[in-house]
Amino acid sequence: MYAIAVNGSPRVGGNTEIMLQEVLTPLKQNGWQTEQVTVGGTAIRGCVACYKCFENKNNQCVLNDNFNEIYAKLIKTDAMILGSPTYFAAVSADLKALLERAGLVAIANDNAFAGKIGAAVVAVRRGGATHAFDSINHMYQMSRMIVPGSTYWNMGIGRDKEEVKEDEEGLRNMRHLGAVIDWLGRATNCLQDEYPEG
Repeated sequence: MYAIAVNGSPRVGGNTEIMLQEVLTPLKQNGWQTEQVTVGGTAIRGCVACYKCFENKNNQCVLNDNFNEIYAKLIKTDAMILGSPTYFAAVSADLKALLERAGLVAIANDNAFAGKIGAAVVAVRRGGATHAFDSINHMYQMSRMIVPGSTYWNMGIGRDKEEVKEDEEGLRNMRHLGAVIDWLGRATNCLQDEYPEG
């Protein structure tokens, strides 16, 4: 099984990246292929509502940036974990652009994300994390994805670089989230084996 973590923060080695690594750790330990990619700071632009994805139906967006490269990985994955810092009580602009475009291209291509596991991870200094968390989950829910829970909302507290390492509860929640994704991925695979027609 394959899981991808997408970092919506432009800060290398920052709190969002640390939390995503914590989620991936139990997956790696249980034999998943894992990968982390970054969209934060890459200037992925937002959707322009051209609807070419509905005309072309080729699982690609016509805008020319690195979106299609990341989207191709999302299509292959069994589980995606999208992470963001909290900027003005919302996700980062680059992650929002990815959500807009990936969600629409997937819907345009016969709901390409349907049945995949999707988890949201949010780094926050103080407030606004639940709105950012919900923003990610809304794309999952509109895409017919499976959204796992954990021991709390998937957020970690920290403003300064690596400060989230002091949030033991938050890190413990990330590891538990990874374990839940592992369990859910195995359960989903068993169902697909038993009922291959879906």
